[in-house]
Amino acid sequence: MKATAVSSAAISNAMRYQQMRMQSDLVKATKESTTGKVADVGLALGGRTTQAVTFQRDLDRLNGIIDSNALVAARLTSTQDALGQLSDVAQNFLSALTSAVSGDSSTSITQQAGASALQQMTGILNTSVNGEYLFAGTNTDVKPVDDFTAAGSPAKAAFDASFVAYFGFTQSDPAAANITAAQMDDFITTSVEPQFLGSGWQGTWSNATDEQITSRIALNETTQTSVSANEDGIRKLAMAAAMVANLFSGNISDAAKNTVVGRAQTLVGEAIGGIVQVRSEVGLTQKRVSDASDRMKTQVDLFEKHIIDLEGVDPAEAATRIADLTQHIETSFALTARLQQLSLLNYLT
Repeated sequence: MKATAVSSAAISNAMRYQQMRMQSDLVKATKESTTGKVADVGLALGGRTTQAVTFQRDLDRLNGIIDSNALVAARLTSTQDALGQLSDVAQNFLSALTSAVSGDSSTSITQQAGASALQQMTGILNTSVNGEYLFAGTNTDVKPVDDFTAAGSPAKAAFDASFVAYFGFTQSDPAAANITAAQMDDFITTSVEPQFLGSGWQGTWSNATDEQITSRIALNETTQTSVSANEDGIRKLAMAAAMVANLFSGNISDAAKNTVVGRAQTLVGEAIGGIVQVRSEVGLTQKRVSDASDRMKTQVDLFEKHIIDLEGVDPAEAATRIADLTQHIETSFALTARLQQLSLLNYLT
């Protein structure tokens, strides 16, 4: 009969190794219980790991576009609100012009209405959200429209210079009282229109670009998601307000003033129609962004379901393994402590 010696040190080391392995398993089980997924995807799925990685990549892309669409939707909502305010300014200004035509308001009231409309329009067009100007086109960090009434305004300087170049005197000159309706109409057509409806608008009045922001709202879909201050409706409103605010402050004749009011009425009416058209386009874009987000959210749900099918773990099983491992580790610690108390000296004594 052969006796095999077993030392307490060997037993202690074996249990220490077992404790390390169980602690590692406990960490994995705890992670699986917390995340609901396997701790090591590659180990659990093997050759199917590529499929899980592909699903996760597509899921991240979709979630990124959905988050981006939320920002786009906020910008479009702010743009829609600003256009609504601009439409209200135009309506109020048109009412003031109508009163001027019927003789129910004085020259000073009409001039103040034009100046107020111009000031309100400038404030609305310079609206910014999250540090980006809504009506600046792609120049989102540049204020789209300068204040016409500010000192040194290039727009006002250009307007005044065109008046002097055409008539040979300023608006406040007594000779302005002799301006005929035909002269004023020709001045508006040949000198004022190019400043607003022609090449004179950009650089003098507007710092915005014609090019608008294009956003990706789905994996295979893009759309323009901004409005530029260079829209025709906005230009016409600015032209009407600037004419009334500037020319009515001078000494021009009543016939010339009537011509200015008549042209301004036509411009504001067209401006309102143009702004309504832009609001409709923004509304359609809002609908496209919303629909795209809804479709992608459906896709996200499908991808998440597939990922759970591949990587998911049974929460109850994970909790049971955690409880078992915890109990085994506690028992192992207790046995290790008892083994460390074993000593030949204690036995001999």
